[in-house]
Amino acid sequence: MTTTITARETDVFIGIGSNLENPKQQVLTAIERLKKLPETHWQGVSQLYGSRPQGPQDQPDFVNAVAWVRTRLSPLALLDALQDIERTQGKVKKRHWGERLIDLDVLLYGETVIDGPRLQVPHPFMTERDFVLLPLLDLKPDGCMPDGRSFQELADRVSDVFVKPI
Repeated sequence: MTTTITARETDVFIGIGSNLENPKQQVLTAIERLKKLPETHWQGVSQLYGSRPQGPQDQPDFVNAVAWVRTRLSPLALLDALQDIERTQGKVKKRHWGERLIDLDVLLYGETVIDGPRLQVPHPFMTERDFVLLPLLDLKPDGCMPDGRSFQELADRVSDVFVKPI
């Protein structure tokens, strides 16, 4: 793995989720690991939220949060670092939208829009997910997507809210 460093820091929001093997602790462990990413400065984390699963309902509820960092890692170098954290914590993908020991997603990378084979930013489903939008509002109440839509506007459009603060 080659780590690519950019000239300036970029604000990045990272989705964190778990619904297996003490999900709250899995999320807290991932947060501690995110704080140690190279070329990255920790900005904060939302409160933790409990949420129902997306997709298959025959799985436990999730614990979710969003972290905010400023990084000089390129988008793909950051993705590699997040996948290293997932592997270290023992992530094994069992099924699409299924149960997860830990899941780390690049939600936003500054104002950058990426549509690549390994990474899509903004995250393709984030505008439909209350467990992403509400934690984003904790961190940046006046925040916006690269296309200008506000986090608040998007959260107001989510028809069913299935999250609760933990």
